[in-house]
Amino acid sequence: MPLFGRPSAKKTKRDDKLPTIDDKYTLKEQLGTGAFSEVRLAESKDRPGMLYAVKIIDKKALKGKEDSLENEIKVLRRLTHPNIVQLLETFEDKHKVYLVMELVTGGELFDRIVEKGSYTEKDASGLIRQVLEAVDYMHEQGVVHRDLKPENLLYYSPDEDSKIMISDFGLSKMEDSGIMATACGTPGYVAPEVLAQKPYGKAVDVWSIGVISYILLCGYPPFYDENDSNLFAQILKGEYEFDSPYWDDISQSAKDFISHLMCIDVEKRYTCKQALGHPWICGNEASNKNIHGTVSEQLKKNFAKSRWKQAYMATSVIRQMQKLALNSGTTTTAGAATATTTTTNTTSSSGGGGSSNPGRQLPGMQQQQQQQQQTQTGHHHHSNAVSSQQQPHQQQSSQQRSHH
Repeated sequence: MPLFGRPSAKKTKRDDKLPTIDDKYTLKEQLGTGAFSEVRLAESKDRPGMLYAVKIIDKKALKGKEDSLENEIKVLRRLTHPNIVQLLETFEDKHKVYLVMELVTGGELFDRIVEKGSYTEKDASGLIRQVLEAVDYMHEQGVVHRDLKPENLLYYSPDEDSKIMISDFGLSKMEDSGIMATACGTPGYVAPEVLAQKPYGKAVDVWSIGVISYILLCGYPPFYDENDSNLFAQILKGEYEFDSPYWDDISQSAKDFISHLMCIDVEKRYTCKQALGHPWICGNEASNKNIHGTVSEQLKKNFAKSRWKQAYMATSVIRQMQKLALNSGTTTTAGAATATTTTTNTTSSSGGGGSSNPGRQLPGMQQQQQQQQQTQTGHHHHSNAVSSQQQPHQQQSSQQRSHH
């Protein structure tokens, strides 16, 4: 193409050839697949035992969408932050492009919350603080993510105190590349100005963080309707409530924080920096009351996904890591993060959450099912294109919140 803005390798002397992916990594089993790509586990040849996730993109399948890949690479190369999945290096051959990413092994945000024995507002506040710090850094770099949602938030490792990582930059955009007015994102998380097709900027990410914060405190989304038009109408009007009894034990400070993020008026909506200065984030106003019971029950009901597939993917990586450790007699290490993969819904939906809807344009949250593939490890994330959002409580009928 050449995709990475570098001149083509000279074809004169063999010595001039650029190193290939095979020179530096041993590609292992598949961790996930996407519309134009697959994600494979890889082991470093220079540092045996170090594992990474490699996103492999088929140039032929990508024809006409090269700009999207260029954008993802451009964005990832520009970002270095402890809470953002790192692009380590890139390779290219005649048919494919290879993105070597950190391997994230801690699993998805909601899964971890459900598995915990105790969960409080303080925990939610700590998670959102990490997300705000990473997004604030992105905004300072002139990057708007545009598709922040729980599926794109992964734990770095299985450790109890693991940090959160933001992944999936397929839809992100550099602000200096012009006014953003493309309708993209996942409907339930998308800001009103995007749906209204108005020019928009960094504030769209803050809205999405508001939606995620809401879900973290009750287990269901603020906006939901089986009919997309009704869903969009709710978002455009900013119609959401702190329903009883689900919000009865949640602090006034938490509700105030969310109201400043999910604010229709872009001028009045908090920036990331303002949000970081809110007492629910930086003070002592987040409650220590255990809300695990109600939140995990709602998360399971509204964000279910294919467990068997998830368990299989996790087991396959664990098995690979154990095998490497046995063979080398050394400790095997996950090389750090995740390969964002544009995943279409390749997996079936599980019992509780309704079916996924792969090819639609503006809808998409059961997308998490895709995420199933990531499981505890090569979390590749899906993304791109406005994915299909049948909000969680999908099959629970159109009564707005019958899920409760």
